[in-house]
Amino acid sequence: MTTAVIVDAVRSASGKGKPGGALSGTHPVALLGDVLRQLVGRNGLDPALVDDVITGCVSQAGDQSLNIARNALLAAGFPESVPGTTVDRQCGSSQQAAHFAAQGVIAGAYDIVIAAGVESMSRVPMGFTAQGRNPFEPLAERYPDGLIPQGYSAELIAARWKFGREELDAFSARSHRLAAEAAAAGAFDREIVPITVAGPDGNPVEHRTDETVRASTTAEGLAGLKPAFYHEAMGARFPEIDWRITPGNSSPLTDGASAMLIMTEEKANELGLTPRARFHAFAVTGDDPLLMLTGVIPATRKVLARAGMSIDDIDVFEVNEAFAPVPLAWAKDTGADLEKTNIRGGAIAIGHPLGASGGRLMATMLGILEATGGRYGLQTMCEGGGMANATIIERL
Repeated sequence: MTTAVIVDAVRSASGKGKPGGALSGTHPVALLGDVLRQLVGRNGLDPALVDDVITGCVSQAGDQSLNIARNALLAAGFPESVPGTTVDRQCGSSQQAAHFAAQGVIAGAYDIVIAAGVESMSRVPMGFTAQGRNPFEPLAERYPDGLIPQGYSAELIAARWKFGREELDAFSARSHRLAAEAAAAGAFDREIVPITVAGPDGNPVEHRTDETVRASTTAEGLAGLKPAFYHEAMGARFPEIDWRITPGNSSPLTDGASAMLIMTEEKANELGLTPRARFHAFAVTGDDPLLMLTGVIPATRKVLARAGMSIDDIDVFEVNEAFAPVPLAWAKDTGADLEKTNIRGGAIAIGHPLGASGGRLMATMLGILEATGGRYGLQTMCEGGGMANATIIERL
């Protein structure tokens, strides 16, 4: 069987997903285009050899409409012969792009493919694609009480798994501490490519540092934040909610882009490129759309079963920190070691640019495996609608 390998994985540094954020003045087509250009450039790859560019993006409207994958690769200067397609599996969109890319290589459909992701939450806000409509209206017969936004799902998870506010805030402070320490040690230097933006004085500067990481964050400081999702009607519907979710134990709105260079092992050798890892196993699953964010648990079990592995066989875990209860519930149910999880911080600190996050987690996990000498890494991502992707890679 053909082996799909990762030759490189890069990302932009995060920008606050609001006006005035470091990347808010950069069009998402230009942002992703810059990341794509630097990915092929630093690997000495002729972009004409790329069979496809598969890109994850959640809010495919406004600046991110009309197949941003194709627009970005053209903006990057790729030949017009290179196609691109944009996929949406909510927060796992670029992880799914990597699955599709690697599976295409394994199937013999591609020799070289790029899996990418982008999200400009400052320019295309969450929910913009609905434009005042209710996409869940046809589901009313099956879910007569209605589905709920993710913040309330996070509250339900915290209540069901009995996570107190102190535990959630302590985990969130850990995320900032680990991310700040990793950044100070240069641990992100290989995965981050610089993005030229306008500085405060209008002159061009390079954006290289995750803007959402706060080294000064403490659990005590987070304890002073008020719950973000309190709603009297929701409290009546879900009396078990104690309102523990705050901006401090949630991932911030973020801008960013990511990209992975994936190809057959034979093609990498032919081009004189050294593969960094190979794809070992894939899984995607659905779960309760009300709890919504718990899909990472069955997805992890499914990918381990497909690989014939146990949780103890994994050296490094990356679990997206959409909200603090998600990785905590995942670890509690799977038996995974939190000391091996998100050891350079997670989305609570680094940010969660929706469509780009899967690629960001993969780039970080790959760097950790190389730094620690670990062999296997498992990445999983909760997704809107109650889904999750899981991927196991093996460092080469």
